[in-house]
Amino acid sequence: MNGLVVIIATILVPTGYSAAEVYDTTWPTIASEHCNGSRQSPINIISASAVGDANLTEFNFTKYGDNSTMKNIKNTGETVKVTLTRGVQVTGGALSEAYDSLQFHLHWGNGTSVPGSEHTVDGTRYPMELHIVNAKSSHDGNTTTAVADSTGLAALGFFIEAMPGNATGSPAAWNTLTSYLANITLKDDIVNITHAISLDELLEGVDRTKYYRYLGSLTTPNCNEAVVWTVFKDPIKVSQDLIDLFSTTVHIDHNSTSALITNVFRNIQPVNGRMVTTQSSPTTAPPVSGASTKCSSLGLMALAWMLLRV
Repeated sequence: MNGLVVIIATILVPTGYSAAEVYDTTWPTIASEHCNGSRQSPINIISASAVGDANLTEFNFTKYGDNSTMKNIKNTGETVKVTLTRGVQVTGGALSEAYDSLQFHLHWGNGTSVPGSEHTVDGTRYPMELHIVNAKSSHDGNTTTAVADSTGLAALGFFIEAMPGNATGSPAAWNTLTSYLANITLKDDIVNITHAISLDELLEGVDRTKYYRYLGSLTTPNCNEAVVWTVFKDPIKVSQDLIDLFSTTVHIDHNSTSALITNVFRNIQPVNGRMVTTQSSPTTAPPVSGASTKCSSLGLMALAWMLLRV
């Protein structure tokens, strides 16, 4: 399992990932096997074109409520990554089997001037996006088979937007998580997470029964087309001051004079005819009108009277 965490962390965050919007156009050249493929991520989701799918049921999240599953937090030089302990899993949601939740990391832009989510919805980019990276449990840590399997990985994407008003330091779980950024300002800085924080607390306010689904790829080289993407519709709401900490605190290199990590997102990729699905709208029987109810009652009374006369 540890090997799987390492390789997925590596292929999710290439060297020099700041200003990705400038140089990610070269990825099809430097990692041509996958980065110029036909099912690349991220994409712009057109909500009106999403196809209803009754198979997209609710997820089951194992140990997402456990506040001791976050092992450490690291500045990779390209993003901020939190490694999870073993036993955290996700099932359901039309996934083919149980997937182990390995780590989560974040994508951001540059303060309020440049939003930094990877996916967009109807052309709108959110300030940040959180990705929980999961791998099929059946691969049991085999990195080669996991990234070679077209559904070997499952990524859960959550948009993050600023709370309305002048709130600061909220929610409490995000205030605690971002307090660690001051201890990982330089590349490869890593510290253990000693505070109690659960994934459920970080995802508070998100209706996890509402989401989009499509088949895609990792969003950084090698861009392996091995990911079942789930992008949740409801954003996580975080106060602007905490959002700003990501683009003003952590650096891309091992010294404080290096550039800050900003614009941590890949450009939108062509959909290439892929289908984006979402939950089918529930159907309900039309309400029975008062007139219909009255007629039915009269009919039953007449039938009963006739039977009594037989």
